[in-house]
Amino acid sequence: MRKIVSTIYFATLLFSIPVFANVQLASPFGDHMVLQRNIKIPVWGIADAGENITIVFNNQTVKTITDKDGNWKINLAKLPAGGPYKMTVTGKNTITISDVYVGEVWICSGQSNMDMTVAKEDRYWCGVINEAEEVAAANYPTIRVFDVDFTPNENLQNKVTGKWEIVSPQTVGHLSAAAYFFARDIQKRLKIPIGLITTAYGASTAEAWIRKEALQQNATVNYLVDSFQARLNRYYADIEAPQKYEAALAKFREEAAKARAEGKTPGRGPRNPNPAVDQHNPYVLWNGMVAPLVPYGIRGALWYQGESNGPTATIYKDIMEILISDWRKQWGMGNFPFIYVQLANHQKAVTEPVKNDPMVTVRDAQLQNLSIPNTAMVVAIDNADPGDPGNIHPKNKQEIGRRLALAALGLVYGEKIVYSGPVFEKMTVEGNKIRLHFKNAGNGLEVKGDTLYGFAIAGPDKNFTWADARIDGNSVVIYSATISNPVAVRYGWAKNSSANLFNKAGLPASPFKTD
Repeated sequence: MRKIVSTIYFATLLFSIPVFANVQLASPFGDHMVLQRNIKIPVWGIADAGENITIVFNNQTVKTITDKDGNWKINLAKLPAGGPYKMTVTGKNTITISDVYVGEVWICSGQSNMDMTVAKEDRYWCGVINEAEEVAAANYPTIRVFDVDFTPNENLQNKVTGKWEIVSPQTVGHLSAAAYFFARDIQKRLKIPIGLITTAYGASTAEAWIRKEALQQNATVNYLVDSFQARLNRYYADIEAPQKYEAALAKFREEAAKARAEGKTPGRGPRNPNPAVDQHNPYVLWNGMVAPLVPYGIRGALWYQGESNGPTATIYKDIMEILISDWRKQWGMGNFPFIYVQLANHQKAVTEPVKNDPMVTVRDAQLQNLSIPNTAMVVAIDNADPGDPGNIHPKNKQEIGRRLALAALGLVYGEKIVYSGPVFEKMTVEGNKIRLHFKNAGNGLEVKGDTLYGFAIAGPDKNFTWADARIDGNSVVIYSATISNPVAVRYGWAKNSSANLFNKAGLPASPFKTD
């Protein structure tokens, strides 16, 4: 409640007293939420400066006092999985949050392949295989999803727009497919509540999700911030640009309304010239779509992104190292698990033994990022749409979710399973042959199909040619009749390669190079 003063003193006190506000919780807290089990649970918000705040939750009562800016934060004691519970937050007013569970919470981010929803609904590129059946079967009342709206900003924000939704046939259609299938598979194994915070947007670059200061402090990538600032300066100097955009937008809305009235599909609207709302630019999505979520208690992060970083493919490894390390720093929860998806095959099949491409460079960077502690990578090179390899949004998100879940079960939840495809470890030269050794071979390697494809071999001149390949236990031996002194190997080294090496757990090998 705002403080009420008498009419007599109002005029003189108007500019000398603080304006009091109701206690408020941060954006991620609301009905149907899931809180992270087995950690001290951070809860925070705002109220008047110096206001007493009391939280009651599951037999806990915790109190604090807001600071001079009206901010407050408390930690609830660790709790096992369970629910439903009720939370009350009391200051000058009382907030009650109902239907709260405690379980496992994952933040899910990236670009369109994470943003892609289970059903097509109003976005033509969305919708998974067997969409109708998946929607009808989505009855998981203790899987809850908080989906963040697209809200880029050049300035740091403290609120996001979103709400917790219970997974059901009525809601699952507009939820992230990769995240949902991950949660479904995890819950079947752990049998506890699962919470997902999805903050993703199509065509976004990795640097858009990173804090400005973290980018500025790295000499390899700080030019991205400088370039963005230059674009902002040009935009703000052009006083006509916003006016032209508003006029074009008004015209488009009229034409779109007319098209809909005639049963036609409207075209695309005009592009907003403001660089601050462009998801390709650095830190705008961190500011508007991640920072307000920190430090909500999470188990770890899922990430599916990389297609939009073609122009910065050569520094993608550095960008992701910054993102992972700085997210961990901002959350203050140590090196929490970070599980990401390597890019899938795309476009028509490549017939050359080696064909460099920005997507190939990004894939290789993703493989190298496995050197970051407590990370896992889902290989998806085999997951292109078989009938439409040009589709950048493969529809088999069930398999991506399954592989993400396997990675979590093995890396995070301690199950003794093979959760990764084969990863190149080392090579040995044996005369005119090369033997390749792999980690994560599991119970052995296998080929999908009749013949092992995707390997290229080269001599000292580095002119690569297709190699014959055969599996020998947990290694692969490759050779070519035209190469007598082999020194290097490439596997799956094309935007759409015929690579087909798997382990017996059914997980594909990552593309790699030996030098």
